[in-house]
Amino acid sequence: MKKEEFNALFNSHFEDLRRYLLYRSGNQEVATDIAQETFMVVWEKQMTIDPKKVKGLLFKIAGDLFVSQYRKQQVAFNFFQAFQPDNKSLTPEDEINFQELQKAYDAALKSMPEKQRTVFLMSRIEELKYKEIADQLDLSIKAIEKRMTQALEHLKIHLKDKVSGLILFLVGWSLSRTKINTIK
Repeated sequence: MKKEEFNALFNSHFEDLRRYLLYRSGNQEVATDIAQETFMVVWEKQMTIDPKKVKGLLFKIAGDLFVSQYRKQQVAFNFFQAFQPDNKSLTPEDEINFQELQKAYDAALKSMPEKQRTVFLMSRIEELKYKEIADQLDLSIKAIEKRMTQALEHLKIHLKDKVSGLILFLVGWSLSRTKINTIK
């Protein structure tokens, strides 16, 4: 696809796509971001699109991107909800330890090399299998396994001081959850 063709495609369909995504998401920024990402997919893959099917293809890509982003957010939300301190069962010290652990984890992720972080997040947050990651990144499964091993090693090194605190926190959290569930 030539630049002129792409610009014409973008100019003729961007607003319709953005309105559709705004309807689905209820958020102007999300709608604009996903609409732009849709056109990035078309440009990066250098798709040749049948003019009769262009609108359907764009809306399909946008819908898939929206669902994918929604799933990522839900997985992250559910993960952090599961470990949110329960005010009835945790002490202020536990809450502070949890916040420190979360900051350390975020810092470790930010300091991780981009290639490792990408594979780690695709595996752990998007819950993709190594084969799916390999297909999306156009790499071998062995390369994905190596990057994942490196990512886990990176986290292990950066969180080693926090691991004992994490274990104590999780044991305490688990016991307090057990007590609460047996009381109910």
